[in-house]
Amino acid sequence: MRTAAYALLAGRDFSRRELTARLLRKGHRRELVEAAVEALVQQGLLREARYAGQFVTQNAGRGRGPVRIRMGLREKGVAPEAIDQALGEAETDWVAAAREARRRKFGLSPPADHRERAKQARFLQYRGFSSEQIRAALGPGEDGPDHDDHDQP
Repeated sequence: MRTAAYALLAGRDFSRRELTARLLRKGHRRELVEAAVEALVQQGLLREARYAGQFVTQNAGRGRGPVRIRMGLREKGVAPEAIDQALGEAETDWVAAAREARRRKFGLSPPADHRERAKQARFLQYRGFSSEQIRAALGPGEDGPDHDDHDQP
């Protein structure tokens, strides 16, 4: 049973809930699985903080925002404290990430009208960016290479 847990962990990190579910699906008894998972935690081989940090880095690199990442970690059973810590330690400029996600999908030109702006905002919301990050990403004049600083005080 522990060998199966070690084999899974050799491939990648897991959350506690995710590893438990995998081992139960393989047909191991719940008591043995819970004991083995607890032993892995005690040995420092199963660390949710490390898993959460890797999850944040990987998903931020895929153009996902902090709201969606938080939701994904919750679904994996990661403790709220570990989620907050991982998102807090992320070296990601979320507004820049939202701008980049928008550029990849819609190109360099800013939204032409209200309808296009709403469409892009919905896309960024789906990707997991906050309202504030979306407003900043769609802000006037900050998206394209023709940005004009004449309006800035």
